[in-house]
Amino acid sequence: MTQDEIMKMAHKAGLHIATDVNWMPIISLGYAERFAKLVAQHEREACAVAAEKESLRGLPEEQPEGEELLRACAQIAGGVLIADAIRARGQA
Repeated sequence: MTQDEIMKMAHKAGLHIATDVNWMPIISLGYAERFAKLVAQHEREACAVAAEKESLRGLPEEQPEGEELLRACAQIAGGVLIADAIRARGQA
């Protein structure tokens, strides 16, 4: 996660980041919880996208047939199921 992404999430959570100070500001628990939820959501989505991309790796370049087609479909479906399960963690 980049510093810019962190700052955008902090701003979305209602925090204002001061980059020119060397002290630790005190924030309320509510702001900290909102920021933590945004970070977790960002990381879940990154993991879900990685699972989807990984499920496409190594697939045949030509249109597969027979058992090769079944393996390819299972591989893709597995990645989609994993991605869905990762995203669903944020719904609980």
